[in-house]
Amino acid sequence: MLVTDRFSLRTGGHCDMIDITPEVEGRLSRSGAREGTVTLFVPGSTAGITTIEYEPGLIADFKAMWERLAPSDIAYDHDRRWGDGNGYSHVRASLLGPSLAVPFAEGRLALGDWQQIVLVDFDNRPRSRQVVVQIAGQ
Repeated sequence: MLVTDRFSLRTGGHCDMIDITPEVEGRLSRSGAREGTVTLFVPGSTAGITTIEYEPGLIADFKAMWERLAPSDIAYDHDRRWGDGNGYSHVRASLLGPSLAVPFAEGRLALGDWQQIVLVDFDNRPRSRQVVVQIAGQ
Protein backbone atom coordinates (compact mmCIF):
# COMPACT_ATOMS: atom_id res chain seq x y z
CA MET A 1 0.00 0.00 0.00
CA LEU A 2 1.15 3.51 -0.80
CA VAL A 3 -0.74 6.54 0.53
CA THR A 4 0.28 10.12 -0.20
CA ASP A 5 -1.29 12.98 1.73
CA ARG A 6 -0.54 16.64 2.57
CA PHE A 7 -1.31 19.04 5.35
CA SER A 8 -0.76 22.78 5.74
CA LEU A 9 0.33 24.89 8.68
CA ARG A 10 1.23 28.50 9.42
CA THR A 11 4.68 29.26 10.77
CA GLY A 12 6.25 32.32 12.34
CA GLY A 13 9.63 32.04 10.62
CA HIS A 14 12.86 32.87 12.48
CA CYS A 15 13.54 29.23 13.49
CA ASP A 16 9.92 28.58 14.43
CA MET A 17 9.61 24.92 15.45
CA ILE A 18 6.28 23.09 15.25
CA ASP A 19 5.59 19.61 16.60
CA ILE A 20 3.89 17.76 13.73
CA THR A 21 3.90 14.33 15.40
CA PRO A 22 0.13 14.31 16.08
CA GLU A 23 -0.61 15.12 12.42
CA VAL A 24 1.64 12.30 11.23
CA GLU A 25 0.22 9.82 13.76
CA GLY A 26 -3.33 10.70 12.68
CA ARG A 27 -2.57 10.11 9.02
CA LEU A 28 -0.84 6.83 9.82
CA SER A 29 -3.83 5.68 11.89
CA ARG A 30 -6.32 6.57 9.14
CA SER A 31 -4.24 4.72 6.54
CA GLY A 32 -4.76 1.40 8.31
CA ALA A 33 -1.16 0.35 7.61
CA ARG A 34 0.46 -1.70 10.37
CA GLU A 35 4.11 -1.92 9.27
CA GLY A 36 6.25 0.16 6.94
CA THR A 37 7.75 3.61 6.63
CA VAL A 38 6.39 7.13 6.77
CA THR A 39 8.32 9.64 4.67
CA LEU A 40 7.83 13.35 5.31
CA PHE A 41 8.89 16.15 2.98
CA VAL A 42 8.53 19.94 3.16
CA PRO A 43 8.63 21.67 -0.24
CA GLY A 44 10.63 24.88 -0.27
CA SER A 45 14.19 25.88 0.45
CA THR A 46 13.92 27.64 3.82
CA ALA A 47 12.38 24.94 6.06
CA GLY A 48 13.35 21.47 7.21
CA ILE A 49 12.12 18.44 9.16
CA THR A 50 13.85 16.53 11.95
CA THR A 51 13.22 14.90 15.32
CA ILE A 52 13.93 16.45 18.71
CA GLU A 53 12.83 16.31 22.31
CA TYR A 54 10.27 19.09 22.00
CA GLU A 55 10.79 20.97 25.26
CA PRO A 56 11.52 24.68 25.87
CA GLY A 57 15.16 24.30 26.91
CA LEU A 58 16.15 22.20 23.93
CA ILE A 59 14.14 24.40 21.55
CA ALA A 60 16.14 27.42 22.81
CA ASP A 61 19.41 25.47 22.49
CA PHE A 62 18.48 24.45 18.94
CA LYS A 63 17.80 28.05 17.91
CA ALA A 64 21.06 29.24 19.50
CA MET A 65 23.01 26.51 17.70
CA TRP A 66 21.69 27.69 14.32
CA GLU A 67 22.65 31.27 15.11
CA ARG A 68 26.21 30.14 15.85
CA LEU A 69 26.38 27.86 12.78
CA ALA A 70 24.76 30.14 10.16
CA PRO A 71 24.39 33.60 11.71
CA SER A 72 21.50 35.78 10.58
CA ASP A 73 23.50 39.00 10.92
CA ILE A 74 26.30 38.41 8.39
CA ALA A 75 26.40 39.07 4.64
CA TYR A 76 25.28 36.30 2.28
CA ASP A 77 25.76 36.37 -1.50
CA HIS A 78 22.14 35.28 -1.87
CA ASP A 79 21.02 38.49 -0.15
CA ARG A 80 23.22 40.65 -2.37
CA ARG A 81 21.72 39.02 -5.45
CA TRP A 82 18.04 38.90 -4.42
CA GLY A 83 17.78 41.47 -1.63
CA ASP A 84 15.40 39.38 0.47
CA GLY A 85 17.60 39.07 3.56
CA ASN A 86 17.08 35.34 4.03
CA GLY A 87 20.36 33.86 2.84
CA TYR A 88 20.92 32.38 6.28
CA SER A 89 17.51 30.66 6.03
CA HIS A 90 18.53 28.81 2.88
CA VAL A 91 21.85 27.73 4.39
CA ARG A 92 20.21 26.45 7.58
CA ALA A 93 17.48 24.57 5.73
CA SER A 94 19.97 22.89 3.42
CA LEU A 95 21.96 21.68 6.41
CA LEU A 96 18.91 20.31 8.23
CA GLY A 97 17.28 18.80 5.14
CA PRO A 98 13.70 18.79 3.84
CA SER A 99 12.74 15.18 4.59
CA LEU A 100 12.62 12.45 7.19
CA ALA A 101 11.81 8.73 7.09
CA VAL A 102 10.31 7.09 10.19
CA PRO A 103 9.60 3.37 10.39
CA PHE A 104 6.42 2.11 12.02
CA ALA A 105 5.28 -1.25 13.42
CA GLU A 106 1.95 -2.38 14.82
CA GLY A 107 0.51 0.89 13.49
CA ARG A 108 2.79 3.05 15.67
CA LEU A 109 5.70 5.29 14.76
CA ALA A 110 9.02 3.89 16.03
CA LEU A 111 9.90 7.08 17.90
CA GLY A 112 11.71 7.17 21.23
CA ASP A 113 9.90 8.17 24.42
CA TRP A 114 11.05 11.78 24.22
CA GLN A 115 11.27 12.11 20.44
CA GLN A 116 8.89 14.21 18.36
CA ILE A 117 8.81 15.06 14.66
CA VAL A 118 9.18 18.78 14.04
CA LEU A 119 9.05 21.18 11.14
CA VAL A 120 11.51 24.08 11.47
CA ASP A 121 10.88 27.25 9.48
CA PHE A 122 14.09 29.24 9.08
CA ASP A 123 12.70 31.99 6.83
CA ASN A 124 12.73 35.62 7.93
CA ARG A 125 8.94 35.97 7.86
CA PRO A 126 5.79 33.96 8.63
CA ARG A 127 4.87 31.41 5.98
CA SER A 128 2.21 28.93 4.99
CA ARG A 129 3.92 25.54 4.71
CA GLN A 130 2.86 22.23 3.22
CA VAL A 131 4.08 18.87 4.47
CA VAL A 132 3.89 15.84 2.18
CA VAL A 133 3.26 12.58 4.05
CA GLN A 134 3.84 9.33 2.19
CA ILE A 135 3.01 6.06 3.93
CA ALA A 136 4.49 2.89 2.43
CA GLY A 137 3.43 -0.24 4.23
CA GLN A 138 1.00 -3.04 4.75
